[in-house]
Amino acid sequence: MRTTSDERIAALTTSGKWGHDTLHSLLADNARTRAGELAVKDAPNRKELTGGAPLALTWLELARAADNLANQFETAGLKADDKVVIQLPNIVELLVVYYALSKMGVIASPVPMQYGAFELNKIVEVLDARTIISISRFRTTDLAADVRLALPELDVLVLGEDLQLDLSEGPSYQTGISDDPNRVFSICWTSGTTGTPKGVPRSHNMWLSSGRSTAKASSYMPGDKLLCPFPMVNMAALGGFLFSAVQCGCSIVLHHPLEPGLFLSQMQDESINYTIAPPALLNQLAKNPDMWRQFDFSHLRSIGSGSAPLTPWMIKTFSEEFGVEVINIYGSNEGIGLFITPEMSEDPDVRASMFPIPEPGADLETRVVDPVTGKQMTEFGGMGELLVRGASVFDGYFEYNNEELFDKDGFFKTGDLVEICRAAGGAYKIAGRCKDIINRGGVKISPVEVDVALEGHPDIAEVAVCAYPDARLGEKICACVVMRPGCQAITLEDTTSHLLNLGMAKFKLPERIEFYERLPRNALDKVQRFVLQEEVSGKEKTGSHES
Repeated sequence: MRTTSDERIAALTTSGKWGHDTLHSLLADNARTRAGELAVKDAPNRKELTGGAPLALTWLELARAADNLANQFETAGLKADDKVVIQLPNIVELLVVYYALSKMGVIASPVPMQYGAFELNKIVEVLDARTIISISRFRTTDLAADVRLALPELDVLVLGEDLQLDLSEGPSYQTGISDDPNRVFSICWTSGTTGTPKGVPRSHNMWLSSGRSTAKASSYMPGDKLLCPFPMVNMAALGGFLFSAVQCGCSIVLHHPLEPGLFLSQMQDESINYTIAPPALLNQLAKNPDMWRQFDFSHLRSIGSGSAPLTPWMIKTFSEEFGVEVINIYGSNEGIGLFITPEMSEDPDVRASMFPIPEPGADLETRVVDPVTGKQMTEFGGMGELLVRGASVFDGYFEYNNEELFDKDGFFKTGDLVEICRAAGGAYKIAGRCKDIINRGGVKISPVEVDVALEGHPDIAEVAVCAYPDARLGEKICACVVMRPGCQAITLEDTTSHLLNLGMAKFKLPERIEFYERLPRNALDKVQRFVLQEEVSGKEKTGSHES
């Protein structure tokens, strides 16, 4: 499956921004040149998560395991261009699955472990998928059994049962397809304002461009050890670790889910050179230097962060007191990739919220336009919507009307507002979002999706959810509810129980409820969500209902 036109492929290949490598061809290169070096390693709590002892594979063992698993997939009936949903934690087998599917030309569609029946059903429907790769146990949950119950029409392939990790030197997998770097490797997922998950198809070349960007920002070197604490299902982990590690010959040490004590121990015990962490954890560590100093992080050069504005004092603390630089990264599944390093600016205030404008000829091109008129803006101080195009940027959402998402020159409209600043020789400062997406601890949530689900509650006449500020997570969710006549006010627990019964993931649940006689609407009778957000954010907690 390709999404890219021949013209775009020719232009990016001729310019040298796209090449001929694939994820699995780079694996083969490392298996030849770094055969006995570490490629991937489990976290020490592997047994608690899924059972079994932690695993560690060399590049040669990883290549053999991928060949053997690809042969098992073929026996199970998978073939090129099939779309396979993957719900696995960060374990060694997840990387083996990615490499095996890459060899086959099967399209990987990974989803977070938090997703339940509600989210999985939507994704399976959009993809028209027939297969999901799962695991029998995740902590106390019989994950595969739950998936079979929720999606009885799907073929569930379970690691350790239907699929076996085999490190023996067996027959190499023989593909019947051309080794095409412009085939779609993955369809990751993002929620939009329509309430329907949107699939983001990206080819090997798109991912490899993102991998180069991360490797450049973080100064990866061959043999580096990278600690990956983010779920390997989207841009941060796939572009920042899977593809960049195989390009640079780095080892990946896995971690899941984020547990600060174990995370810090792994950084020390594995002599980690680079990792990423959410801003909230970095702030916590900066405020508690004794927690940091009880470990030996002498091998650690830098830490990446993003998903929310960073704080200048945290960046300064890490640099001056811990001797570790924080790299601010702004990325998305669609292929946005901006970053700022100490070499670009030593000023913590700049590095906390601004990203240098890419130079002409860079892999990523940008422009800023007025969100209403579409007129391009170039003056310092101007604020508008960020548009991007380039080697890392996708071609459009899967099975979606993409016409209005790209301008006439092929620039993707990100929906993010930026201010054009003089700092760092010209930089973008992220000012907000054009859309109403809620950003809860770095996880983006579609409010419309929650609206639609809550509207099914028998006592609710109408409802709209909105964000309100939270010091730890950035934003939380408030449900603004109009009750049906004659019905008593429901409780916050009523709303969360209703959503959980639908199978909705817990991170999407409201943590506050406010009651209205009627919701604010514009002249077109559309709910003005920004009015709700302003009102909820400005209210005292007295009279509100908050968890």
